[in-house]
Amino acid sequence: MTQAYRIFVWTSTKIFFSSILYKVMKIFISLIFTLSVFVPNQFLRAAPISTSPKQLAPKLLTPPPLSVVTPKKLIYTPINQGPYFDLPITYNSKVKKWVSFYQKNGRRDFKRWLERSSRYIPKILPVLESKGLPKDLVYLAMIESGFSPHAVSSAEAVGYWQFIKPTANRYGLTTDWWLDERRDIIKSTIAAATYLNDLYKMFDSWYLAVAAYNTGEGRIKKLIQRHNSTNYWTLAKKRDFPQETEQYIPKLIAAMLIAKAPKLYGFRDLNPQQQISYEFFTAPGGTDLENLSLYIGIDKETLNRMNPEIIKGFIPQYVSSHKIRIPKGALAKAKRFASSGLVLSN
Repeated sequence: MTQAYRIFVWTSTKIFFSSILYKVMKIFISLIFTLSVFVPNQFLRAAPISTSPKQLAPKLLTPPPLSVVTPKKLIYTPINQGPYFDLPITYNSKVKKWVSFYQKNGRRDFKRWLERSSRYIPKILPVLESKGLPKDLVYLAMIESGFSPHAVSSAEAVGYWQFIKPTANRYGLTTDWWLDERRDIIKSTIAAATYLNDLYKMFDSWYLAVAAYNTGEGRIKKLIQRHNSTNYWTLAKKRDFPQETEQYIPKLIAAMLIAKAPKLYGFRDLNPQQQISYEFFTAPGGTDLENLSLYIGIDKETLNRMNPEIIKGFIPQYVSSHKIRIPKGALAKAKRFASSGLVLSN
């Protein structure tokens, strides 16, 4: 009996401690994964990865899709779940610098971008998905314009995706004296998605495609030929590499990291902007947005904000018609306005 009792105690103890060890190891592995994604420091350095999708598999950090179904209105990844990235992630000193900048000196602007994103990301993502592009490209619009249709650069790039006129026209956007479709969220996103898709086909690398979006495909082609390299990080170290483009990819990665887990990086108490419900109305030439807003009973700022592409506030009389956005439920009133004789002559 004594020997059997000893064997029982020894076996039970072994099973108990094996179970405890398994749980401890499971927690430890989970902790290491979380640290490797969110808080890399001098002890956790991620080596730069290849920008070619064909070589990403061994190094690209792509956690499995979330098993928890989140509400559609939720635009941020819950803090207790690992975010999913479909663009390559590299964490180095340049990315770390931009993360720090957004947390400190650039905090005010980045907070505003995060709050705007709830209004615009749901409009951009379906376009990217329809083109078969990575969803994370949505953060290009964030660092380009802060999701503002009124953003204008020193190079006269305009709108959400910061198109210059020649590129905008090449991809089907109208840039007229009264109409600038670079400020139209859907039309400009379709143009940007088409352009980015063309760039990816050209370079077979998202880092290089995005770099070319910033500085032009011709310049990136010349740099590749001159230095005989298709690695973005290698090219970025060269003296003749554009300084702005050298910071562009790190800036994008930093924005992605923070935007997917803002609380983890200290962005709490956000006030996400609500989406505006609208329907389309085919307005006749001569329509003045201020007169229309008074007729349908909304303030002119709201109607202008819904149609930022109409830069003069009216549709010229020589234009037969133009489709605009009006608040949902106002279509009947807008139609009565069109036939009332109140349309502006200009």
